[in-house]
Amino acid sequence: MSVVSYIGLGSNLGDSQEILKEAIEKLQSLGQVRVSKLYQSPPMGPQDQPNYFNAVAELVTELEPLALLDELQRFENESGRVRLRRWGERTLDLDLLLYGQENIQNERLTVPHVGILERDFVVIPLLDLDPTIQIAGQSLANLELTQHATLTALADESWINE
Repeated sequence: MSVVSYIGLGSNLGDSQEILKEAIEKLQSLGQVRVSKLYQSPPMGPQDQPNYFNAVAELVTELEPLALLDELQRFENESGRVRLRRWGERTLDLDLLLYGQENIQNERLTVPHVGILERDFVVIPLLDLDPTIQIAGQSLANLELTQHATLTALADESWINE
């Protein structure tokens, strides 16, 4: 059975735009993919690091949640993922944000992703893909952070094909 899932993508080390494009290509091996605009945002953690490139991918997949998580982590490792410190710089970060309407909580995975409603670099790209999207009955379009976003759109949805 196919499930619509949403994957958050982030990078602030190396050629971030190219790294995100390669991650999208890998996601396409898992199912049908649509991609948000490409954004740049200030780091959430330590401020002595480069700004992030962010996007969200909608992935229609047959994979179960933990199998999907395993693939995302494999893609991160293949990209040479480095994690120098908590909320620090990284070559590639892939987060399973939403998996259908499921609520998942176990030692490896929490869906919806923790903090999703407080992160403009996740909410705004999600709205690119589905302007009516809701999480736990909360319309993302009505969140206050959408009015005070700290991110900058760098390219429309065609960035993946450039």
